[in-house]
Amino acid sequence: MYGAAWCGDCRRSKRLLDTRGVEYVYVDLDADPAKADDAKAISGRTNIPVVVFPDGEHFVEPTDRELTAKLEAVGL
Repeated sequence: MYGAAWCGDCRRSKRLLDTRGVEYVYVDLDADPAKADDAKAISGRTNIPVVVFPDGEHFVEPTDRELTAKLEAVGL
């Protein structure tokens, strides 16, 4: 997951992942702004969070409902 502390959607998505006990790598764009280029290359957008799943699919600014459905679909 690519995100930043100032981003409300990032905090919300991160909280959902944490609550569900999902293991993930958090790429902090505040700590490493150059990684924003990686997030943009994945999503084609500058919006965050960008959540990348093991199957290669990604979501940009997912709602809790979207993120939960995808996690359940991939067994997380």
